[in-house]
Amino acid sequence: MTAGNPTMTTAEIRSAFLHFFEERGCKLFPSSSLIPDDPSLLLANAGMNQFKQYYQGKKTMHEIGATSCQKCVRTNDIDIIGTDGRHASFFEMLGNFSFGGVSKQQACAWALELSTEVFKLPIERLYFTVFTDDDETYEIWRSLGVEESHISRLGEDDNFWAAGPTGPCGPCSEIYYDMGEDVGCGRPDCAPGCDCDRFLEYWNLVFTQFDRQEDGSMPELPHRNLDTGMGLERMSAIMQGKTSFFDGDIMQGLIRLGEEISGASYVSDDYIGPSRSLRIIADHARSVDFMISDGILPGNEGRGYVLRRLLRRAVFHGRLLGVTEPFLGRFIDRVNELMGDAYPELTKNVALVKGIVSAEEERFSTTLDNGRVYLDEALAKLGEGEVLDGASAFMLHDTFGFPIDLTVEIAQGAGHEVDIDGFNREMEAQRERARANVKGDAWGSFNDVWTELSDTLASTEFCGYDADDIDGARVLAIVRDGASVDAAATSETVDVVLDRTPFYAEMGGQVGDAGTLMCGDVYVTVADTVSHNGLYAHRAQVTSAGELKVGDVVRAVVDGTRRELIRRNHTATHLLDAALKEVLGDHVNQAGSQLDDHRLRFDFTHFEALSAEELARIEEIVNREIFAAKPVVTRVMGIDEARASGAVALFGEKYGDVVRVVSVGEEEHPFSRELCGGTHARNTAEIGLFRIVSESSTGSNVRRIEAVTSLGAMAYLEERERMLAAAAEALKCRPDEVVTRIEALQRNLRDANQKLKAALTGGSSDAIATAIDQAVEVSGYKLVIAKLSGLEAAELRNVWDTVRSKIHTPVACVLATVTEKGTPALLAAATDDAAKAGFNAGSIIKAIAPAVDGRGGGRPTMAQAGGKNADGIDAALAAARGELGL
Repeated sequence: MTAGNPTMTTAEIRSAFLHFFEERGCKLFPSSSLIPDDPSLLLANAGMNQFKQYYQGKKTMHEIGATSCQKCVRTNDIDIIGTDGRHASFFEMLGNFSFGGVSKQQACAWALELSTEVFKLPIERLYFTVFTDDDETYEIWRSLGVEESHISRLGEDDNFWAAGPTGPCGPCSEIYYDMGEDVGCGRPDCAPGCDCDRFLEYWNLVFTQFDRQEDGSMPELPHRNLDTGMGLERMSAIMQGKTSFFDGDIMQGLIRLGEEISGASYVSDDYIGPSRSLRIIADHARSVDFMISDGILPGNEGRGYVLRRLLRRAVFHGRLLGVTEPFLGRFIDRVNELMGDAYPELTKNVALVKGIVSAEEERFSTTLDNGRVYLDEALAKLGEGEVLDGASAFMLHDTFGFPIDLTVEIAQGAGHEVDIDGFNREMEAQRERARANVKGDAWGSFNDVWTELSDTLASTEFCGYDADDIDGARVLAIVRDGASVDAAATSETVDVVLDRTPFYAEMGGQVGDAGTLMCGDVYVTVADTVSHNGLYAHRAQVTSAGELKVGDVVRAVVDGTRRELIRRNHTATHLLDAALKEVLGDHVNQAGSQLDDHRLRFDFTHFEALSAEELARIEEIVNREIFAAKPVVTRVMGIDEARASGAVALFGEKYGDVVRVVSVGEEEHPFSRELCGGTHARNTAEIGLFRIVSESSTGSNVRRIEAVTSLGAMAYLEERERMLAAAAEALKCRPDEVVTRIEALQRNLRDANQKLKAALTGGSSDAIATAIDQAVEVSGYKLVIAKLSGLEAAELRNVWDTVRSKIHTPVACVLATVTEKGTPALLAAATDDAAKAGFNAGSIIKAIAPAVDGRGGGRPTMAQAGGKNADGIDAALAAARGELGL
């Protein structure tokens, strides 16, 4: 297989595509974030995602169309990745889009021109598919010189796109490249749509031209939309003469690194051995780098779970290749080297990305070991020749990251098969759940009341940066129970939309403003303010007699005291962010925030708990800036100018062309400078005081600080003073003596506890002495069985030491206690002679632990178990007697 220009690199193909459509009047858009604006999508998975509002008519494009190269992540087929040359978790989608500006004829002509004139693909190797009933597109391809034998008609499953059961839809036309008979199935009827690798689809043109109704009719949309996509990796494989895009330049750059790290050799057509693992690591490492760089952090749900699963699969396949040390950081560097020019966001947070990856690799090493323990225990419960159930195999796959083939290999080594059908049922059930979560795709909320209102109303003008009270705001809409209404009467709770407002709508972690709307004698109390597609909804209740009607002109007054406290907390988060970077390092990035008039919460990326010294230093720095009474200055500027000024952008956040930049301190050398649309104090001195209330973890690699300022800090200190006074009163000392008095009490308590433990576990303990006296003779040794109280699990060993010291013949024991936390603990132990005589501590514990809802094990001479059911201790000891024939 030879393409027209096999020397083109992936970067050159990407550039040629975008330049082609720019030259023809299409506007070039940068890739949007992998975190989509659309809440119905988990991850950006197609080029059209960022153009949804243009398709819906909410935005208008002056150019005839748009072009972009969109980074995408899809994991629906994650288990296939590496087993063929077509599936990947990360891919780049080259796109050309139009919203009425490009005809079907023109779109097809451009596709053919780019393929044959720019990429020099021989037309005799190109094949085209159209929807069964789409005679129009069929005739267009024929008019452009495509042979009839190279055009196929496919059904709705393959060549028709729909937003859902109703709504926008239309036919598709795909272009395939014939990779050659040598990679095909050999059947005489082999054609585009066949499951073999001969015909590779590289371009799809979607003509969204109909609006499907509930009765099944499909009238034409007001204007025809165009959504075309070309898979960059597939085109690279075609252009570079490869049958697999893993053999293209970028993926080979990553696979060669895998060879270097592991010592394994890559073979292009090896889909089951080490080459499969090399493909998986290369693919997943690229996804991981892009996802974290866009602000996604590992987690246990949503996109965080997708990231964690990809990362752990990469680590696991490193283990399969014999790599036991952390290695993904080197892949991050290589991805940045290969793709950083096209995606500069990769190089902006390298320290953070590598820190997160390193922490996850270390954590997963422990998880892998635990997974192996789970598998070994599951296999140990099976009888000879029994099959490991599919649910257990899926648990290993889903929770511990064990691929099914590894589970099969280990199970077969132990003499067991795996219920693959049961595993597949569990896997399919998970896929169905995943599909349900994204049902409706990017069109999920096409017809709700706020979408309808935003189609007819201009966005609300926010004028609250400089004013808390304005006259002359007009009521544009009133929403009650999800429906637009003309008026709101006394006591009704509604959402009120104004043409302009001083009320800040909740966003960026800052809560919405509260206050009052007044229209003559009608008073409306606003409890909160939120934004819907740019329309500010004042969540309010009519609290006086009369009605508020659409068209009324109102006075809008923000609760000034509440807003001032919110301003102070917001500015404090900026100071805190800068202080964290100063104390902990530049890897710190804001990972979320929430602030109101009472306190602030700030989440940030970091890999371990903060020490008391670090927290004290951070608090000291923030208060230093407050006491310095530095000005807080806000400027509006272009995004490029803002970044050039050193303004900090929130990790993973998306910004428009014009932004607000908030600086604290001198213009030339500010202490803090961030992109921010919230409201702020005018001077740091207004914050008054800053106190950290708590520091905790919210998940792997993310810490949380909660703090108070201003009146909140005063209330916090007053409460602490009351608590100190109460402690001093209880201890009958002065407040400044509380610490000394507590330390003395703790010493006394430790001494008393030590004496008590010695009495309970020593030879003088009545319970132990009685148990020793009641020791029974078993063949070859003496046996002590005892239920004790007031001991911890570790202290049962001390009891065993006492038993051995008192009984000088071969001896064994089974001991039980309920710990201070109320959980049961069991111990079985024996001298070497007792073990030789037949006592096996490990077997005894394994047999009796289920009675306390626990499990455990150990050596023949020493074994322990914990559990959850303390009421089962008597049953456990009875079971021990039964096991020993008593």
